[in-house]
Amino acid sequence: MRTTSGVLLTRLTMEVATALVTGLIGATVCYGSLEFGIGWGDAGPQPGYFPFYVGLIVIIASTVNLGFGIYHHRDRVEEFLTTEQGQRILAFFGPMFLFVLVSSFLGLYVGMILYLFSVMVFQGGYRLPKALAVSLITAIANYFLFEVWFKVPLLKGPLEALIGIH
Repeated sequence: MRTTSGVLLTRLTMEVATALVTGLIGATVCYGSLEFGIGWGDAGPQPGYFPFYVGLIVIIASTVNLGFGIYHHRDRVEEFLTTEQGQRILAFFGPMFLFVLVSSFLGLYVGMILYLFSVMVFQGGYRLPKALAVSLITAIANYFLFEVWFKVPLLKGPLEALIGIH
């Protein structure tokens, strides 16, 4: 039996979570099918008949997976995600999440510049002038590609309005 130091998620935790999520999806399908009818009408099965039974099969399979997961893994700890792996995932998805957040408030071009600059400097180890140049050139190229040539407006924020890009 392994120790749990450095383990963020165990296999048992993920199997239980997955079984519960898929069971919830199946229950949602069954519940939605009730609105359309799940029986037989004059012309045959009602519109919710097939989705209801598919949802029911998903619920049954999820329950079986939940039982197997708990039964087979209750006495041992198997790692699913370690601290090191979690840090790598966060280092990859964290900047993307911040890019989306910043772009929502400051516009896509500002978010693009900040994302590329920070990832190049902090993760790629590039020098500041090179990272700044690549970030600015990429944003300008995207502006001309989408806004000017393809005539597709992208999300803009207060800075773009301030410099007259709208």
